[in-house]
Amino acid sequence: MAATLSFDSAHRTIRREQTESVYYLTGDQELLKDEIVQLISSQTLDSAGREFNFDVRSASDLDGESFFALVETPPMFAERRVVVVKGIEHWRKNAGVWKVVHQYLENPSPSTVLVLIQGPGKEPHKTIAKSAVHVAVGPLTHPRLRRWIGVRAQNSGFTLTEEATEHLVSSVGFNLSHLAMEIDKLSAVASDGDEVNAEDVAALVGVRRGETLRDWVSAILNRDIPSAVGMLESVLAGAGVNGVRMVIALGPALIGVSLAVALAEKSMPSRRIEGAVFDAIRAARPQGLGNWKQEATLWAKAAERWTSHEITAALRSAYECDLALKSTTLSDERGILSTMLLRMSTTRDAA
Repeated sequence: MAATLSFDSAHRTIRREQTESVYYLTGDQELLKDEIVQLISSQTLDSAGREFNFDVRSASDLDGESFFALVETPPMFAERRVVVVKGIEHWRKNAGVWKVVHQYLENPSPSTVLVLIQGPGKEPHKTIAKSAVHVAVGPLTHPRLRRWIGVRAQNSGFTLTEEATEHLVSSVGFNLSHLAMEIDKLSAVASDGDEVNAEDVAALVGVRRGETLRDWVSAILNRDIPSAVGMLESVLAGAGVNGVRMVIALGPALIGVSLAVALAEKSMPSRRIEGAVFDAIRAARPQGLGNWKQEATLWAKAAERWTSHEITAALRSAYECDLALKSTTLSDERGILSTMLLRMSTTRDAA
């Protein structure tokens, strides 16, 4: 079978060639896995045959006998059928179904396209990965995410301006499910063929330009604590945003600034610090981070406003805020976040 494919390479290959006998989807992006399944189905079945020849089952509902019957059932009124088995990580390591699965992978049915889907947070099964077309569905880069949003909007009957796309990402973040929900909302109010601008997105999402999660993080990095406090209510009102997610967004930025501060204190020229920070981002490939070049520029410039003592104290405050948000039974996220910001402000005053 082919080597491990990314989401994009799998998309191109499935569109270009006949579908293979067995696919194995792994990774944390469930929505992208669903898109791969939809593409496999559309490339294998026509609309009339889909009703009879498309089966989606949960692995927890299948034992060896039922799995064998499922994959060996012949198609109806078609040459092939598609069988999707989700959550194969729920099969116990010593479960009898594995023997049947491995035997099937050695000699798959020519009339069945089998798609095995593993849930997030699990290491790929080496034997299956070698016996099937393994598609590792990882997070999208910022440019790729913008294209994904554009295609999804077009499929919904409208287009987004560049500023609208950027504001949508800044407001909602990199969670594909939340982005898909917001695009569906936009499609409900946009006329067919409409071009949606940033003001339209702001009105629907409920987050004004200049008050997004990224704007909040930028205000903190630039030591503009009053503005950061003032944004709390509007940022928390954003789709899919809560206090924990805000701290998760802030954490990598503070670490990046900490790196830039350390390099500056080692007398690295300022023109080289931004490049070094960008190289660190590229090596780490953090999930949920926007345009890497823009982030590197922001972090490097923000380092001029911090000392190593201050940035260390800020990281400690963010860590304590994260613990408080996860452990408290109260719902006053704004108060907990305000306390974190106040500590960062007083740390600067003390210094």
